[in-house]
Amino acid sequence: TPIYTWGDIRAAQAGDDLHRRMNQKTYHARTGAFFHPLYWPEKLLWLRGHPAYGRVRSWLSFGEFLFRRLFGRSICTVSMASGTGLLDINRCDWDTETLLALGLGPDQLSPLGDVNNAFVGLSPPYAARWAALKETPWTPPVGDGACNNLGSGCATPERIAVMVGTSGAMRAICATERIDIPWGLWCYRADRRRVVLGGALNDGGNLIEWCRRTFQLGSPEEMERRIAEMAPDSHGLTFLPFLAGERSPGWNAHARASISGLSLDTKPAQILRAGMEAIALRFELIRGMLCEAVPQAKEIVASGGALRESPAWVQILADAMGRPILPSAEPEASARGAALLTLEALGMIPRLEDLPASFGAPVPSDPGRHARYAAALVRQKDHYSKLVAP
Repeated sequence: TPIYTWGDIRAAQAGDDLHRRMNQKTYHARTGAFFHPLYWPEKLLWLRGHPAYGRVRSWLSFGEFLFRRLFGRSICTVSMASGTGLLDINRCDWDTETLLALGLGPDQLSPLGDVNNAFVGLSPPYAARWAALKETPWTPPVGDGACNNLGSGCATPERIAVMVGTSGAMRAICATERIDIPWGLWCYRADRRRVVLGGALNDGGNLIEWCRRTFQLGSPEEMERRIAEMAPDSHGLTFLPFLAGERSPGWNAHARASISGLSLDTKPAQILRAGMEAIALRFELIRGMLCEAVPQAKEIVASGGALRESPAWVQILADAMGRPILPSAEPEASARGAALLTLEALGMIPRLEDLPASFGAPVPSDPGRHARYAAALVRQKDHYSKLVAP
């Protein structure tokens, strides 16, 4: 059974076919998703060319596949379903129009459920292997992005989570039964009570690793020191950070990175700094859209391995957004969020919001540096309009 990840963009060639079948604006309003190869509609259209397509009985995520092995059955939580692009976010049901457009029946997808639909009773081979877990409740999988928010102390709309690991994301969580989804932002669910609104970047820590590998940079410690010593936007470069294509806010899977302004005097460390600043500027675009949709959002919390390892990057983010950043002190925010959601679902805690997260010292924003980044963002937008936008 092949597994296809969100980062597999071979399905981008099916985008034109999807546009012929559906209207993207009305599709987004229902599902919170876009016509993009990370979502299932483009992948499923692309897979029609696979020789085994006609023999497929069901389409499911790896978590559902694992539960079938462990328990002989599985469900798809509304959280996981919302990441497929096949779920009507407000109805919490498979989206009829999308399934019809794809020629897909609901019987080819798992039954929908929620995190509180725990499984008990491992199938015989696993019950024998893990006797102590035989009658332990197992809560079904939920989205890691939602868990990151919950675990980093961003479980209410007053706080925005910005996370940079391999890729990057910025999200806010709201408890609501219905939401009007703003164009440009995606919308997922943490559970039936909570929606997750935000944007994501394909490039994050992977861009840093590409710079280190390509330009043979020094040790991470040496690069961190040199990055921290540089003045904002002092390199004369304009970097469009789309090495892995674009997600938010333009959703152009065919976009590719560019670096403008290179000269014989450009140093590898300056290219690295330009890449880090470029990602921060893309986050500032998302933040503006998110704060317009969630006006009560006042604080920004930073988490993820890439930011934890680079205080200089956290400072760049604070200055680019003109807002102080509150670093998360939770070493595994997503795992903590999954644990909190499980404890709440099993009735072991009344409200996960009541268990505070740990934070580091706030990182302030400097108005002068923010002004320089505002000018850099204008330049980046101009390059984007000429090189990427249709």
